[in-house]
Amino acid sequence: MPSRAFTSLGLLLSLVAVLPLVAHSQQPESTQAPWPDWHYGAYLDLAYIVNFNFPENHLWRSRSTAARHNEFAPNMALGYVRKDPVEASRWGMEFAVQGGYDTKEFAFLPNEPKVGGADTLRHFSRANVSYLAPAGNGLLITAGLFNSLIGYESLYAKDNPNYTRSWIADYTPYMMFGLTARYSVSDRLTLAGFIINGYAHLSHPNDQPSYGGQWSYRLTPQLTATQTLYWGPDQASTALEFWRLYGNHILEWKGEELVLAASYDVGTENIAGRPGSPRAFVMGGNVVARWHVAGPWSTALRPEFYWDRNGRWTGREQFVRAVTSTVEYKTSVQRTTAIVRLEYRYDESTGPGGGFFRKGEIAPGVIGLSPAQHLLLLGILLTFDSP
Repeated sequence: MPSRAFTSLGLLLSLVAVLPLVAHSQQPESTQAPWPDWHYGAYLDLAYIVNFNFPENHLWRSRSTAARHNEFAPNMALGYVRKDPVEASRWGMEFAVQGGYDTKEFAFLPNEPKVGGADTLRHFSRANVSYLAPAGNGLLITAGLFNSLIGYESLYAKDNPNYTRSWIADYTPYMMFGLTARYSVSDRLTLAGFIINGYAHLSHPNDQPSYGGQWSYRLTPQLTATQTLYWGPDQASTALEFWRLYGNHILEWKGEELVLAASYDVGTENIAGRPGSPRAFVMGGNVVARWHVAGPWSTALRPEFYWDRNGRWTGREQFVRAVTSTVEYKTSVQRTTAIVRLEYRYDESTGPGGGFFRKGEIAPGVIGLSPAQHLLLLGILLTFDSP
């Protein structure tokens, strides 16, 4: 398995290096792209994260993204092609492949069965077709593997204010597999619905689909409120009493130099197979502030909390408090962009299953856990996008 992953990563790194050269040699002198609805590009994410607990396994306990510490980590490499659906050409598509450490466990919750070939399928980031139906203001229908409707943050650090993702981001889906439809009722209100194979798109607890919907309302030109609800069976027992209900709520204010966003998530389900079928409960929230200081410089701050009462989402009963601060420098040359981020993060985990890995024995042969950890990281993000 590791050799296959590193082979895929090597191909993607080659793609990142070659695409800008090919595009430069073939791009016509005119700034007008010959096919304005088509886009292609590549992305490379490298980081070195210093964990001051210095865990001997180099891992961030309970986390799936940016989880390799005290070593050089190629966390993500991506190559994509996309055709936008527009009125003049109503069919669209997306296809993207990826590799790196951040693709390994993001698509699963603990102890859930995986679909066959999951180790190969995790290298697909997008694979869908779409159609802009001529109904009212336009009904956009997408089928396949598409970006998740749940959550404020992306799997790709380049799209987020901070380098490391929040706790609620790592335990909600970054991608969905199935069918979704989106309709703009007005220039202020947008509605969407989806039917997907499950909460985590590469898990396979049963053969039944899951369902959800979203509304997004622009309260003012700068302020938007969004709510997404998910409902479906995510255990071997598919009786309605064991269905998972999850709600994601976002309030975002976006100005020219300052972006403020607040997220609050809550989820619950009864656990089948345990005495009394206890009700699992999870809750988390954060506030993100991103400020463009001047020129290439920006800063971001994110305080957050996460409570996994029964360990159903993280695999451990814990309450987490964290704060992340980031300084960013961004520069572009033609269509290639480089982002350098310096980030400090503090996490504290308490509860019966809380804690983080650390170096050192507390008894012969026993490695203890630390209730907190300090991280200092340097992230380098390179992107190339077509016109």
